[in-house]
Amino acid sequence: MTKNVFIWVAHPRAGSLCSGLADAYQAGAVAKGAQVRRMDLGDMRFEAEFEGYGKDTKPLTADLQEWQENIRWADHILIVHPYWWGSMPTKAKAVLDIALAPGFAYKYHKRGVAWDKLLAGKTGDAIITSDTPPLLDTLLYRKPGRRVIRNQVMKFCGIKPRHIRQLGSVKLASPAKIARWLTQAETMGARAAA
Repeated sequence: MTKNVFIWVAHPRAGSLCSGLADAYQAGAVAKGAQVRRMDLGDMRFEAEFEGYGKDTKPLTADLQEWQENIRWADHILIVHPYWWGSMPTKAKAVLDIALAPGFAYKYHKRGVAWDKLLAGKTGDAIITSDTPPLLDTLLYRKPGRRVIRNQVMKFCGIKPRHIRQLGSVKLASPAKIARWLTQAETMGARAAA
């Protein structure tokens, strides 16, 4: 069966290492027969200011509706983003805040603290680029970026995390190391299509 793979490049700048990693991942997935859709944060247009969900919540913009439709369509999702101040860029976080909406990604029960995970049945990968070496990030900070994307984003909504990778230090990486990262991303894409 053909897998549907949605790739979201959650870096606000075109031509970043995140874009290159997404290209490699996409090539691996397509080579194994996956159908791929992709969105790049830098091309998305929406109002990032958000006060939370309530009676007067504005309708989603066309780009956020398309992002939701791609999530709905996908069997497997890749999120690739840079690691800025222990998290993803503000505009990327705004997409999650606004578009992983109640009724779409989750639904709280009327009583208690339980919820339904409305994206159950999907799998996901994440690639996070950082100047902080991953081992240092683990030892000093307990890997907050990886924990958040795995637990508070994917698992909360029912997406089963497969591979959550942090690649770094980007600023110290040689061309040979970056080439190895691109090969790893391509391999991850091929596995996603399997």
